[in-house]
Amino acid sequence: MEYEIIHLPKEKWKGTIIPIAYKTDKYYDVLVNKEEKGFMIEIEKKDFTEPVAHTPEEYGFPDKLYEAHWENAYAWGVIVNDELVAAIETDQELWSDRLRITELWVSEKYQKQGIGHALIEVAKEQAGRERRRAIILETQSCNVNAIDFYQHEGFTLTGMDTCCYKNNDLQRKEVRLEFGWFPEEKKKLKRDEIEIRMETKDDRYNVELMTQHAFWNKHHPGCDEHYLVHKLRRDKDYLPELSRIALKDGAVIGCIMYSKARVVDGTDIHEMVTFGPLSVEPKWQGCGAGELLVRETMNLAAGKGYKGIIIFGEPDYYPRIGFKTCDSFNITTADGKNFDAFMGMELVEDGMKSIKGKFYESKVFENLPEEEVEEYNKKFPQLRKLRFPGQWD
Repeated sequence: MEYEIIHLPKEKWKGTIIPIAYKTDKYYDVLVNKEEKGFMIEIEKKDFTEPVAHTPEEYGFPDKLYEAHWENAYAWGVIVNDELVAAIETDQELWSDRLRITELWVSEKYQKQGIGHALIEVAKEQAGRERRRAIILETQSCNVNAIDFYQHEGFTLTGMDTCCYKNNDLQRKEVRLEFGWFPEEKKKLKRDEIEIRMETKDDRYNVELMTQHAFWNKHHPGCDEHYLVHKLRRDKDYLPELSRIALKDGAVIGCIMYSKARVVDGTDIHEMVTFGPLSVEPKWQGCGAGELLVRETMNLAAGKGYKGIIIFGEPDYYPRIGFKTCDSFNITTADGKNFDAFMGMELVEDGMKSIKGKFYESKVFENLPEEEVEEYNKKFPQLRKLRFPGQWD
């Protein structure tokens, strides 16, 4: 079955009932025994004497999207013939730095077609994008199919509540179980574990493919940074002598692209450099590959006599390498503004102390027509476009 997962905007979908219902002939029996040295908890799969069905109506409060108590909720779904047939909702649990799946539902007609897995992958992508330490969710000890599905998706039991729904949850065999998924801890790469070198013509497709992966759905549905790489190579301001790619076991895992820039103060023009995009394959993000590329190429730029680097970049990342906001250097954007993502770094001591004015980068960054990007996307495997929390709506 072909299907598209789309964002379900709050203003349209708030209050939509999610008709979660299931029938089961098995349950996980939860036993809690007090012993001399503490507690003994046993959880064992068993058979009901007769099948048991659960529906939202039995409790009088069916699940709904965007409930008021989920303050940071965000939902996606699948619509077929104008009907919602599957949905997932998450809530950013900011105080604990976790992402909670508050709703996950696939209509019975559309189950066992990979939709549930695809929706879980959306939540995992959100967690990775936001650098959450875990994804958590709730299910019931009698919802055996859900428990087995979550375990198949990499979730593990993290806790339980024996009186969440009623005071006799243990006796009713409907105990709230908490499951969690934890991103793989990544080991920092050392310089001698990767190869950093100039790009060759044979590398170009793989560099663009890696860049597409690195930025896909990051700032808006899809991305155009891979097309920017393609255009930048042909631009008069491109600096291949400073640009580098990173390889691990022969595969391209990162790239940094440099180009000429300038700071203009009236008739005074100061030559500068900028870089971007800086791309790292998602599998290797968080392993230090990007920082290794930045530090090595900064030394190259300093060796070429450049006094400083000015960039537009992630304000949570680049200050760790030493970048400062450009108001520290009396430099503004071309329209006279300053903000956290507009940063610079001196390549020599006091190299930018006497420089002031407005920053201009290559015009190639200004115009990437959507129709050209879409046409260029046909050169690569098709990826799913998704909108995530915090993106422009």
